[in-house]
Amino acid sequence: MFVAGLLSFVAMLDMNIVNIAVSSLSRSFGVSVETAQWAVLGYQLPVVALLLPAGQWLDRAGLRPALLCAICGFALGSTAAAVAPSALWLIAARLVQGTFGAVLFVLMPVLAARSVRPELRGRAMSVPATLGPLGAVTGPALGGLLLDHLGWRAVFLVKLPVCLAALLIARRNVPPGGTLRLPDRRTLADAALVGGAVTAVLLALSLSPGSPFWLLLAVPAVPLAVGWARRPGGRRVTAVLRDAGTYGVHAAVLALAAGFAAMHYLIALHLQRDEAVSATTTGLTVLCFPAAMGLAGPLGGRLADRFGARALATAGAALTAVGLLLLVPLGDGWTPADVAWRLALAGFGTGLYGGPVQALVMSAALPERMATAGSAVQLARSLGFTLGPALATAVWALGGADSGGVRAGLTLAALGAGAAAALLLRPGRRPAAPAG
Repeated sequence: MFVAGLLSFVAMLDMNIVNIAVSSLSRSFGVSVETAQWAVLGYQLPVVALLLPAGQWLDRAGLRPALLCAICGFALGSTAAAVAPSALWLIAARLVQGTFGAVLFVLMPVLAARSVRPELRGRAMSVPATLGPLGAVTGPALGGLLLDHLGWRAVFLVKLPVCLAALLIARRNVPPGGTLRLPDRRTLADAALVGGAVTAVLLALSLSPGSPFWLLLAVPAVPLAVGWARRPGGRRVTAVLRDAGTYGVHAAVLALAAGFAAMHYLIALHLQRDEAVSATTTGLTVLCFPAAMGLAGPLGGRLADRFGARALATAGAALTAVGLLLLVPLGDGWTPADVAWRLALAGFGTGLYGGPVQALVMSAALPERMATAGSAVQLARSLGFTLGPALATAVWALGGADSGGVRAGLTLAALGAGAAAALLLRPGRRPAAPAG
């Protein structure tokens, strides 16, 4: 369970820590900022694109060898990025690191779920569910310190001690057994289709702020996704969700993640641009959300084990929606303290929700399908994090480039959290019994 938390922290840290180094990378390698940005996209794209294929592969692979291989591959990719002599080398290293990062993202909930008895699964799942977002918000601050004092190479090396600790603990404590099979042709074909579809969508969303015509890049995602859904790999994923009755849970995860990402983007932008608040004050204000989330995470896991994961996940999502609704009247007279306590309320609700919703998904899946179930919920969350800022930007532009546009975006974020609560309120079917 501790290893799952460590890996969740370091994988989410890596999603955000490199953002702060893009300008430095551009100057160091003598390339444009757009090219240097691929040091970030080179990690994010394979992480999101390979989640579902990695889940299906891990259902057939041994947990211990897959975990040790993924940690070593992730660490080696980070080391290769740190010693990169050119931008092309760096991007290639980040692609490798992102490939192993996708495996780690799938393994986190599986590792936590299998580490404890079923009646303790709520508090077990709260560990990676809490430490992951904390790694995400720690990334920019830690990256800035390392960049100012040690240079951009330290941004990639800082994760190695955590990887080493996770590797040593996993070798000693994860039970032996199972083999590490290479992906077969069917898995590779599924990876190509899913990866192509997700990459098209993410590239379209990433480039669309420059020009809406970039959204046309998402068009090829439709035939690629349809082709994957008709293959055995796609049918297996839909069967896992259907048999476990977790379509609504996955939709709730996507909706709340999009709402959280939209809120985080808009609040930081509003404080610095409209209120002329310093970057330090903005960072401390926004930090209230993950701080409250970290406090509520362990509590949510314990309460879920006592009162039920669905009840706690629903209550947490509803509390998050209330906190976001209280932010909607955001006006020029608000101080950072006025924003901070509302963010803390929303963060507390998200902390109550995180572990229980993971436990809800993993408990509904059959043991031999846990990795596929985990990969599906991680994909829903990742897509939500990507869609949130893009949707917030679009709504903000439609509502006007002033506080009215910000309020429209925050309303959208609150609706996302409210939709998540409504979806979780509806009970799912009992998971199907295993054959035989």
